[in-house]
Amino acid sequence: LSWNEALLPAVFPPVRLEINDSDSHPSSSHQTLKGTSKWAVSLENLLEDPEGVKRFREFLKKEFSEENVLFWLACEEFKKTQGKKQMQEKAKEIYMTFLSSKASSQVNVEGQSRLNETILETPHPLMFQKLQDQIFNLMKYDSYSRFLKSDIFLNHKKSEEQEENSPEAQTAAKRASRIYNT
Repeated sequence: LSWNEALLPAVFPPVRLEINDSDSHPSSSHQTLKGTSKWAVSLENLLEDPEGVKRFREFLKKEFSEENVLFWLACEEFKKTQGKKQMQEKAKEIYMTFLSSKASSQVNVEGQSRLNETILETPHPLMFQKLQDQIFNLMKYDSYSRFLKSDIFLNHKKSEEQEENSPEAQTAAKRASRIYNT
């Protein structure tokens, strides 16, 4: 061996291939976070996961503030709306449900009174963005931190951990480990 060949592994460690178990799940020790671990990183991660949204809504319902996440979700859907007519209909629905003084699920946002029905005639995808950001920040700095300490979150986390430590999960991990270490 030349000194270059001898130093090569030290300078450039071998590339670690990711081996999948029979269920096509990565068995690398650098798995991406999922479930409650991912939710605990950020509100954004929580809101990207349908199960996270479901649990967060459950929590907010108990706090009598579910309308916040419902408004945020409605705004996200609204941004994807195509066509002026559909956009007008959805904009009016959001306004009547969350922003009007007679709204059934009124959200508490600043500047709400400045957004009146005349804006609904010329809708655009980001027309609710400022209000959506206010609600996001309200959730992020208020209810989200309480959610992470709630029984709903902690019980879900505990059941996830029990699933991960189940004999079936350990068998899959051992099988993947055997494949990797051969």
